[in-house]
Amino acid sequence: MKKIVILTGAGISAESGLKTFRDSDGLWEGYNIEDVATPEAWRRNPVLVQQFYNERRKSVIEAQPNAAHYALAKLEEKYDVTIITQNIDDLHERGGSTNVVHLHGIITRSQSSKDSTLTYPIDGWEIKMDETCELGSPLRAHVVWFGEDVPMIETAARICQQADVFILIGSSLAVYPAAGLVNYVPRHVPKYIVDPKIPQMSGNSTFIKIEEKASVGVPSLVTDLLGH
Repeated sequence: MKKIVILTGAGISAESGLKTFRDSDGLWEGYNIEDVATPEAWRRNPVLVQQFYNERRKSVIEAQPNAAHYALAKLEEKYDVTIITQNIDDLHERGGSTNVVHLHGIITRSQSSKDSTLTYPIDGWEIKMDETCELGSPLRAHVVWFGEDVPMIETAARICQQADVFILIGSSLAVYPAAGLVNYVPRHVPKYIVDPKIPQMSGNSTFIKIEEKASVGVPSLVTDLLGH
């Protein structure tokens, strides 16, 4: 069975109504990244950071998968599929995909603020400030902040090396180390990019370009790959 590796970014979630990670003004949902998405911000004002991610989590729970998420799940009928996502939502899983690697964590889980490997399901959409892990440290969103290691990056690089087909969806490839993953895909492998505004990148010429939003371009590509 051929292996398809898919790397997704904020563009696929934007069509489900989730704000892309950073707007053109550099803010995320009206906040400076430095105030809500760094370890320093957590040390400085944990209440603000917790509230920010609680609100994002509520938005994720209310959002629904779109046509692109559902189409990707269909690929599993014929292929061994792994999705590597930069997104912190669970829309791929809710769309039916069974093998998803979250590079930047997943907002629907909490983690220990002392040991990031200790993660827990969240009851509802809110983590309260008095909730602690088994080590006694406060719980926070299971999300990789700026300045923190990306623990799944080596796993993702290995997966990219095994690809027989590679698809990039809705990512500007602006955030490292995720942006470097395309370099691990074997050179001879068919590579597709689906994005309404295809980013400039090295090796771009080897990609088959589908200049459409994800909800249009992905179902069309999936139909081609499934042969029906």
